Amino acid sequence: MSSDLLAQILQSLVEGDPDLTVNATRQALAAGMEPLTIINAGLIPGMRIVGEKFSCGEYFLPNLIVSANGMKQAMQLLDPELKARRQTISSPGSVVIGTVHGDIHEIGKSLVATMLSAHGFEVHDLGVDVPAERFIDTVMTTRANLLGMSSLLTTTMNMQKKVIEALIGAGLRERVKVMVGGAPVSARWAEEIGADGYAEDAVGAVDLAMRLAAARGGS
Repeated sequence: MSSDLLAQILQSLVEGDPDLTVNATRQALAAGMEPLTIINAGLIPGMRIVGEKFSCGEYFLPNLIVSANGMKQAMQLLDPELKARRQTISSPGSVVIGTVHGDIHEIGKSLVATMLSAHGFEVHDLGVDVPAERFIDTVMTTRANLLGMSSLLTTTMNMQKKVIEALIGAGLRERVKVMVGGAPVSARWAEEIGADGYAEDAVGAVDLAMRLAAARGGS
């Protein structure tokens, strides 16, 4: 029965059925399955398949959003159970992420946050319209090793630069890798402002975060 439920969770993500993802997760918990098992053997493999299908052009952004929503809802069920058992997901790193001050675009940033969570990262999602001071305070208090900033407006791109400058001013730049993204953002812009990398989409952001976290761990 356990393996059937795990297969159902995985397949529901691949097929983009959030209601089934949540119901199967609830059933797995009711059957006594460990939350970590549900995550590591059901949710994470399912989202990896979705990400692969997106990367090769078989799936499109709406597919990714629907599946990520299922993952997010399932994690809302599992988080209290993890905390009750004092269990943590094996994580490649801790990420502070948000849309910069003056910008209220949510979808892309939230999708990246969900995909990072699906790949085991500890994610601190600050939401939208995030001032530089809040990015800095959260990096400091969480001791995150990655910072992700989204900007969907050309008028708010410069806030990414200001956050990096604030990191330097706070003496935190050396211990945190910075990645940036958003419609007007480019690899050239990332290099210009001193970020460590740029990602075009959520799947690319996961790959970038993995590389940066590995580099951070090895430094």
